[in-house]
Amino acid sequence: MPSESSDQHRKHAARRGAVTLAVVTVSDTRTRKTDANAAYLSSGIEESGNRLHSIRIVPDEPDQVRSALRDLVREEGVQVILFNGGTGISRRDRTYDVLIEEIEKELTGFGELFRMLSYEQVGAAAMLSRATAGVCRGKVVVSTPGSPAAVRLAWEKLILPELAHLAWEVVR
Repeated sequence: MPSESSDQHRKHAARRGAVTLAVVTVSDTRTRKTDANAAYLSSGIEESGNRLHSIRIVPDEPDQVRSALRDLVREEGVQVILFNGGTGISRRDRTYDVLIEEIEKELTGFGELFRMLSYEQVGAAAMLSRATAGVCRGKVVVSTPGSPAAVRLAWEKLILPELAHLAWEVVR
């Protein structure tokens, strides 16, 4: 029996309705007032007809990142968790290291596509990003750099176009 195409999957996913997302900003310096990424994502989520569950800001400390992830995967209504920040290679950038320990199925294509698209904007510096995505306990987890340009790129080119499909694949 032939498998369904991605177009068919997208149609099935669209019938399920709005997706509920949580946003986690990983930063030692941002606050609710200065978190432009959370503001942008909140607007994008609502404008796209989806639902925002919550916004969190956590310092770039492994235990704080892990705690935020574990709390959110236990939340019944959350389907997708968007992390931004902490994906670089500096000593303080540890989001990737924590998430990759918790993710059960990594979506390697997300990071590959993100770096390819990012290369068009920032050149070879795109290789410094450890953007990733995957599935953790029945939730989609996406992690992007914390720069506003990176968050916009990931949301507009990768996350939003496949959001319903991603959420549907995990729960079907």
